[in-house]
Amino acid sequence: MPAAASTIGPSAYWYLTRASGTVALVLLTASLLFGMVNVTRASARRWPRFVIDGIHRRVSILAVAFLVIHILTSVLDSFAPIGLLDAVIPFHGSYRPFWLGLGALAFDLLIAVLITSLARAKVGYGTWRAIHWLAYACWPVAVLHGLGTGSDTKQWWLVLVLVGCVTAVLVAAMVHLTVLGSRFTSGIRAAGLVGVVGFALGLVVWVPQGPLGRDWARRSGTPRSLLTKPVAPRRNG
Repeated sequence: MPAAASTIGPSAYWYLTRASGTVALVLLTASLLFGMVNVTRASARRWPRFVIDGIHRRVSILAVAFLVIHILTSVLDSFAPIGLLDAVIPFHGSYRPFWLGLGALAFDLLIAVLITSLARAKVGYGTWRAIHWLAYACWPVAVLHGLGTGSDTKQWWLVLVLVGCVTAVLVAAMVHLTVLGSRFTSGIRAAGLVGVVGFALGLVVWVPQGPLGRDWARRSGTPRSLLTKPVAPRRNG
């Protein structure tokens, strides 16, 4: 491989990894929001259910496509020692193992939801519905993965994206559980509200001390060899 190509390659992969990861999170957020609208039938008077369901399905597939790009470019980028198994087997890798493992877990959950949705007629409605609820667990796991492994976390544009995604989902979840939550039992509503408020407060407390704090690259589990490896300023995590 020519020297110029070996220099350009990893940089291009680096940009693709971050860009595809950010787009995937936005699409996953949109998919979750459309899923909530579909479940509550909140827009039945203006939008037929099959329209919302179709948008939800297509956005979910698009999110998976960008996740695949995100994974492949992460593996191909020579900067961090991330293998294909690390990207799909939770907590298997050596690079920020916990936070990378959350990303692998979110991907596995999303794949399970996608496969059972495509084979809904064969797996049965009950099985499909039970596994489909994993989508609600997939989103917060993906958010934590992005915060824990992302080297752009301190960039203003990514902060705006994260704040926008988190705010949209938390507000929608609160409305989903309170105003439109008559179909849920009081116990489920209470547990959901505790989870939503707990997640929001956890982010408020943890993020300033964690990803936005000092020396996060070392504390997050970056191998020592990479901490001393000379890199461009924009690649510091």
